[in-house]
Amino acid sequence: MRHVTIALSEPPAVAGAGVGVHGVVSPHDVFRLPDLWQFHLYGYSAELVLDGTVHAIKPDHVSLIPPGAEVHYHYRGRSEHLYAHFRLPGAGERRAVPVMRDAGDQAPVIGAALRQAIAAVPGTPARASAEVWAALWRVANLPVAGSPHAVVAAAIEYIEADLAAPLTVPAIAKAAGVSHNHLTRLFRSQTGDTVVAHIRRRRLSRALHLLRESTLAIPAIAAAVGIPDLQAFNKACRRELGASPRALRARRSP
Repeated sequence: MRHVTIALSEPPAVAGAGVGVHGVVSPHDVFRLPDLWQFHLYGYSAELVLDGTVHAIKPDHVSLIPPGAEVHYHYRGRSEHLYAHFRLPGAGERRAVPVMRDAGDQAPVIGAALRQAIAAVPGTPARASAEVWAALWRVANLPVAGSPHAVVAAAIEYIEADLAAPLTVPAIAKAAGVSHNHLTRLFRSQTGDTVVAHIRRRRLSRALHLLRESTLAIPAIAAAVGIPDLQAFNKACRRELGASPRALRARRSP
């Protein structure tokens, strides 16, 4: 088994979470959880065998094991990992997720969420559920390193974080680890849009939200979405949103 199918439209019911310590009594464990999913974040190197498939365990890797599956662990000494055991509602859109994958730069965030869940399980199970749910979404959305999706995801993350700042395609490409031309091609193929058009659309979408939902002054909104020139901001709103900033604000719900 190399992939599992999960539904994350509703939060999990966390039955337990903690720090697992293994490889002390025996270098080999075999077990299963009949009714619960297993979610692990590893801090060691070992091997996991699931349904005849061998998965290499490495630090900062995560695994998802479905209920009822028998797992075989082969340790190389004392081994500690963070874990959460939970039930999933099973409703909503389902997606295939690798049994084992490298969490990369998301490992510290996932680890922090699991530690919060561990602390919350005894007294605030709803908090534990929220933390594990957030961590599961991160795992489900981890891109494959070097893939087109990973490159475009890195570019979009950079854009969203710096939407108020001057943005250039070369700077975005550098942050995504590719050339200007390569990013341009990948972005178009993955999103159907150019990088510049995507930036413009996101800036105006954020501006529309702030115009309708906040009392922030229009010049401050313009600056907050990276179009500090009021004349340019007015033109962009008219062109992309069909009305001036003042008119768009006047249409907001009471």
